[in-house]
Amino acid sequence: MAVDGDGDERTSVRTYVPAYQKELWREHADELDMSQSEFVRTMVQAGRSGFEPAESGSTDGTSEPSTAEEPTSPNATPGVDGLKDRVQAVLADGDPHDWDELLAELTDDIEERLDRTLQELQSSGRVRYSGRHGGYVLDE
Repeated sequence: MAVDGDGDERTSVRTYVPAYQKELWREHADELDMSQSEFVRTMVQAGRSGFEPAESGSTDGTSEPSTAEEPTSPNATPGVDGLKDRVQAVLADGDPHDWDELLAELTDDIEERLDRTLQELQSSGRVRYSGRHGGYVLDE
C-alpha cells in the first residue's frame, strides 16, 4: 500500500473491460495528459458525484457521508464478469492452452504498462532507479 501526499493510504483496484474500451480510455487519458489510473479514478469520482442521493447532503452546504447503499449499474460492461469469464473466453477457441499461454493472455500488457508507469513516476520525480539498492525506490 502506498501513501499519497496527504497521508492517505492508497491501494490498487483492478477491473476488466473489453479491449476496445480500454483503448478508448487510454486515448482519452493521453489527450488529457493523464495516466490511465488517473483517468479512471477521475471518471469514477465524476460519475459517482452524479449519483449522490438528494438527502445525503446537509442544508448548510456541507456534505455528510451517505449511509445509503451505493447505486449499481445492472450490467455496466456486458460480458465482463471477471476472471472466470476471461479464462472461458480464451479457451473458447477450442485449442488447448497451457498455464503459460493462459497467464500471458490474462495479464496482456502488464510489462508495457509497468514500464510506462515507471517512466512517468521517474519523470515526475516520485520514483528513481537506485543501482546501489538494486531497484526502484521512492525519491523522497
